[in-house]
Amino acid sequence: MNRAEWRQELGELVRQAMRSPELEHYFRVKITKPGAQVLITQLGLFIHHRRDCWAHVSGNCPHMSVKQKILQHEYGEVIKDEYAEHGHLDLIIRQGKALGLTPDEVLNVEPLPSTMATLYAWAWIAREKSWLEGLASNTITEWANDDRLLQDVGGGLSSRMARRWMDDLGFGWEQMPNFKVHSQADEEHSDMFLEDFERFATGEKEALVYQAAKESMELLTMFRGGIADAMEKLS
Repeated sequence: MNRAEWRQELGELVRQAMRSPELEHYFRVKITKPGAQVLITQLGLFIHHRRDCWAHVSGNCPHMSVKQKILQHEYGEVIKDEYAEHGHLDLIIRQGKALGLTPDEVLNVEPLPSTMATLYAWAWIAREKSWLEGLASNTITEWANDDRLLQDVGGGLSSRMARRWMDDLGFGWEQMPNFKVHSQADEEHSDMFLEDFERFATGEKEALVYQAAKESMELLTMFRGGIADAMEKLS
């Protein structure tokens, strides 16, 4: 497939996930302060874990051009980019502060069982499968924040959840830096590796990459669905 075809096929996987019962439930749950604390701390675990997943893909990949993109991607996530001066995990800490959480309370939290299971699964894909499958698994989770792709269904994960926080908690964008940044930065990340799929995911590799992306979206619905269940218990 060429870039446009990959964009179409992967985009439809994301759109299917956004229409899943798990994510429909995720966006229906009333947001309370305790529920929001669960959400932001579990997202912190996810963001921290992503760094390991991207490192696994880079280690498995033999192509320097792709490694350079991954390093560029991770520099923005870990060090700084145009959206954040101290990396993206700092955004979680700042959003947690608006909920009354200390940095230690944000960073040192027990994972929900669903979080633990899905993080194990994502790590296994990134470490044990081919670098192309790991790349697809990693990058497609960022597509779920792309408002361009999901505008007609209310926007991506960050934009839609931000509106819930505004409605239920009365928060403004300045109190939700993680949602604000990821509703913007992941548009660039969505485009980042399409040319690599066109170049390297050929022949039988094409189906493997598509399947890895599909499985990653299924894991995403499980991850967010587990958070929704935990939030609902606190609503």
